[in-house]
Amino acid sequence: MEVLKVASRSNPNSVAGAIAGALEERGVVEVHAIGAGAVNQCVKAIAIARRLVEKGADAPIKVIPGFMELKIAGEDKTGIRFIIEK
Repeated sequence: MEVLKVASRSNPNSVAGAIAGALEERGVVEVHAIGAGAVNQCVKAIAIARRLVEKGADAPIKVIPGFMELKIAGEDKTGIRFIIEK
């Protein structure tokens, strides 16, 4: 499964294109975001990707949000993980 990482300064249109491409190629993609700004950009990108992928498609995409724990520079951080399936 491909993993995309989204930052607060990520362009939602670019991320949406990457999500749509991964869904077409593999049918599933995982997107990670840490921080409120990154989650905001990620949700916008998912909404845009949905529009791209669902044109002419029989079924909508499925988005499963969840938490993830990781260490960055020795500190424990909590992020949001979105699993997106076609």
